[in-house]
Amino acid sequence: MQQLSRLTDAQLIRSYLKGHEQALEVLIIRHKDRIFTAIVMLVKDRNLAEDLFQDAFLKIIKTIQEKRYNEQGKFLPWAMRIARNLCMDYFRKPKHDKTIFMESGEEIHELLPFSTESEGHRYEINQTNTAVRQLVEDLPEDLREVVVLRLYADLSFKEIGDLTGVSINTALGRMRYALINLRKKIEQNELVLR
Repeated sequence: MQQLSRLTDAQLIRSYLKGHEQALEVLIIRHKDRIFTAIVMLVKDRNLAEDLFQDAFLKIIKTIQEKRYNEQGKFLPWAMRIARNLCMDYFRKPKHDKTIFMESGEEIHELLPFSTESEGHRYEINQTNTAVRQLVEDLPEDLREVVVLRLYADLSFKEIGDLTGVSINTALGRMRYALINLRKKIEQNELVLR
């Protein structure tokens, strides 16, 4: 498994298609945190995000198995596009009764290593994460999407533009407006970020 982790995404896909099941596992482990975090930030509901995450990887696996994957060296943007489209499809469906749970920032807290920090410091970090998450969630959808894809999914502005169907300049502009908007809200709320 350690040897597989050194392979590129394209090499892992080829290895999987040759019957090496662990190659797919390495590929999923490599990208699951970024994709899941982006989904959570888009839908704002951890339970729904888990369902959409599973649907996304089922679609990804099926596409690879059917040998329809042809995004040479661009697995993550392709996978993010699938996940984003599933999120958008969910919101386009007729509304049905659903409960949206506001996250307390717990999953971000779980991703960060706090083992040697004091309880008070952890509390401050958790409060800051919650405040930042809320500010990002309050952004208009087009701005929030760019922030999530850039900061949480670590996509380039070209990849964000391709994924959302806008130019690189539009993606950059949206990020700029999002940052200006966030800066104003931080000043208005007198939020101190450490």
